[in-house]
Amino acid sequence: MTVLKRWLKLALLVTLLLPLSLGLSAAWWDSDDGGGDRQNYRQSRMPQGDAITDPKALLQYALPIDNESVRIIQERIEDIGRQLRARKRWSAVSRDVRGAKSTLAYRRDDILEAVVPSQREAGQEYLDRIDAQIRDLEAVAEAEDREQAWIIRRKILNTLGELQSLMVGEFPFEIPEEYADLPQLKGRATVEMTTSQGDLTMVVDGYNAPITAGNFVDLVQRGFYDGIDFVRAEANYVLQAGDPPGPEDGFVDPETGEYRTIPLEIRVRSENDPIYGFTLEEIGLYREQPVLPFSAFGTLGMAHRDLDANSGSSQFFFFLFQPELTPAGLNLLDGRYAAFGYLVDGLDVLEKLGRGDRIESARVVDGAQYLQKGQS
Repeated sequence: MTVLKRWLKLALLVTLLLPLSLGLSAAWWDSDDGGGDRQNYRQSRMPQGDAITDPKALLQYALPIDNESVRIIQERIEDIGRQLRARKRWSAVSRDVRGAKSTLAYRRDDILEAVVPSQREAGQEYLDRIDAQIRDLEAVAEAEDREQAWIIRRKILNTLGELQSLMVGEFPFEIPEEYADLPQLKGRATVEMTTSQGDLTMVVDGYNAPITAGNFVDLVQRGFYDGIDFVRAEANYVLQAGDPPGPEDGFVDPETGEYRTIPLEIRVRSENDPIYGFTLEEIGLYREQPVLPFSAFGTLGMAHRDLDANSGSSQFFFFLFQPELTPAGLNLLDGRYAAFGYLVDGLDVLEKLGRGDRIESARVVDGAQYLQKGQS
């Protein structure tokens, strides 16, 4: 009976979510239902298997780097989390640790070679730190200390993330000239947002969504979101903000008096550049996986109007997925909306926020130098 009730609940909520997925704005906008060069310059790679729901892991896999060795280490350390959740799989944990340890030992030079030359001294220090952390994890696995294993695993992943960031050189693709008048983020930026319920920290990804992320960061720097309310809250689905006071439902540039819109921007794994202006369904790529999927609680997405994927402006949303109802890697947003970052701190605050709560202030605390203002 319990299983039957669960399936009935799931079927009902999926029915409800379908129309909801077609409307993501304070103005109750709806989405439409609606190839490039496939020789990858670098791989933004995701491992096979269950969808990843950790925002920091998603950001690491989305980096435009092509070093196989560092990815193998990351996958080994990530897999330890799955083994720990399964419980009593210490043999599998030890196997992952040994795999990461041997990869680092035998491919250290290969990993260091992938670091930008000017950063190799720092890269060497990160490799030394990772080596020591893996040895600590090895000892913890032998002692079967689950709590410490989780802690050290996270430390290793954080250090790997710092190392991987040193492997990114020049911005990996050219943004179409037709969008030169829009702000562009040629890297990543960290935004801290103070709300009526507490603080949120998010990382916005210009490597994979430079226009969407650039638009958001530009508005943050303008103070556009300061004092704006959250205007839509759907439990286990979305929390939305960005509708300014007055008749307009988006950003009007005070210098030009023009309403700013940005194109739908989605980068998929089989393409070098983002796809602009079309949902993946419209161009027959509905089976493709976005580099920035809506698979983490707190994924940042950009809203757009009914039947116009290129009408995004200032309204954004947090995706509040619940695995049973909106499974990671199997939802109605991927390919229809642009994801442009992830919440990395403040999960407890995001869970408390609802309609009527307020963004008190937002500021860029890191990465502002990567923002390029639009050309007039």
